[in-house]
Amino acid sequence: MPLIWVCSNPNQFHKMKILLTGSTGYIGRRLLPELVKAGHEVVCPVRDKRRFDFEDFDDTFLKSVHVIECDFLDRQSLENLPKDIDAAYYLIHSLTSNSNEFSTLEAKTAEHFVSYLASTKANQIIYLGGIANDEELSDHLSSRQNVEVILKESKVPLTVLRSAIIIGSGGASFEIIRDLVEKLPVMIAPKWLNSRCQPIGVYNVLEYLKGVLGNKKSDNRTFDIGGKDILTYKQMLLQFGEVRGLKRYILTVPVLTIRLSSLWLYLVTSTSYRLARNLVDSMKNEVIVRDDSIDEVVPIEKLTYKQSLERTFLRINQKQVVSSWKDSFSNPDFNYTFLLQLEAPKHGCFIDSRTYPIDGNVDDVIENIWSIGGDRGWYYGNFLWKIRGFFDKLVGGVGLRRGRRSPNDLKGGDALDFWRVLYANKEEKRLLLFAEMKVPGDAWLEFRVKKHEESYRLIQTATFRPLGLWGRLYWFIVLPFHGPIFRNMAKNLINFKETSSPPGRS
Repeated sequence: MPLIWVCSNPNQFHKMKILLTGSTGYIGRRLLPELVKAGHEVVCPVRDKRRFDFEDFDDTFLKSVHVIECDFLDRQSLENLPKDIDAAYYLIHSLTSNSNEFSTLEAKTAEHFVSYLASTKANQIIYLGGIANDEELSDHLSSRQNVEVILKESKVPLTVLRSAIIIGSGGASFEIIRDLVEKLPVMIAPKWLNSRCQPIGVYNVLEYLKGVLGNKKSDNRTFDIGGKDILTYKQMLLQFGEVRGLKRYILTVPVLTIRLSSLWLYLVTSTSYRLARNLVDSMKNEVIVRDDSIDEVVPIEKLTYKQSLERTFLRINQKQVVSSWKDSFSNPDFNYTFLLQLEAPKHGCFIDSRTYPIDGNVDDVIENIWSIGGDRGWYYGNFLWKIRGFFDKLVGGVGLRRGRRSPNDLKGGDALDFWRVLYANKEEKRLLLFAEMKVPGDAWLEFRVKKHEESYRLIQTATFRPLGLWGRLYWFIVLPFHGPIFRNMAKNLINFKETSSPPGRS
């Protein structure tokens, strides 16, 4: 029997031209390969092409993908997008933005998206939002609901999937739960831990996103999607501990305000304060499926919460974390044009540059550079880096807990502890980082491996452009630490072997 007759949605086997917004984001990065695998042609609008993972795909794959630079906050830039698309995924969110106007940004982006679609031949919009069944909603959920209203103003049929908490490798919810459970044997937690939710695995989310594509039964309909279990946040933490073989104790207290709860979450986990505030504010709402009509339109096998966790850790253990929420830009002063700046400035800067010969295998040194930070650490004085990260958190910075998306892979735009990867090219043997920590100025850290006569040398350069008098005082205050830290970091990058523990581990 032909496959088209046994499929519940035969339309998805017709080749379509699809606009995928958020293709470098947490969900979009995972959905893209699935769409190409299904035979579709995919247009990926991105703010910066360097954020797109070209190196992760082969030439055959990329023949079905068109990456176009534009910004949905800039209506004029959308003129570069094609008009002959058949369907569009709207996966743009501003949850991690530090701007207090994230709802305004989300509304403006959606309005420009609708305006663009009016000039296309698209016959479906698919939007992934959040479950919003309560009358009194958090700012975050209210903003998502407002985006729905704006998208419905389009003449293009709209399919809305309202999701509960998504569980998957690199996901914000998963990483925050992991931080809490793995770091705290005993938790004194806010009362919102008793709120109920219906967590859903990212695998199931992707099944729903694919299942509604081209499915006429989903046109102009809104669906709640969730996993198999309805749990309190407290139960989620305890079950996470069971999966990890950890016994945890949680005491809930009624006295913590939203602000105090957000600070507690911010200081204990790797999240930004803005994201912590949005999450805590949302936890006053129950996020459970109240209408399961999606099961008739896209019948799938739903995973339990524990099954989603087990699947997630399998991906992590296999080093297959495709995307991470931490790679979103969390510094409100960070301009995307920095990604185009391939050289650190020299004029008006303090520079610490060190050069050392490489006696061993050059490829090993490159791998060490590409594995810096995260669990491996910074090759010397890790306790000093942790102290710097702690103070950064105290003053509202990102801290050192963000880690990295992959243990040994870096690309432009990646978060790397409190740095941002500006440029990463193994063939050129060069890595350039920009500091997202709170400093009175701008800071860069660069690693280059260059051939000198018949041998190679490692050139490590720290550059600091001070802002006013405080910036200059800051440089001289930390200057005594630079000698031992930068000198030994460079030497250990050359000498470190994978079989040993990273030097300076504490």
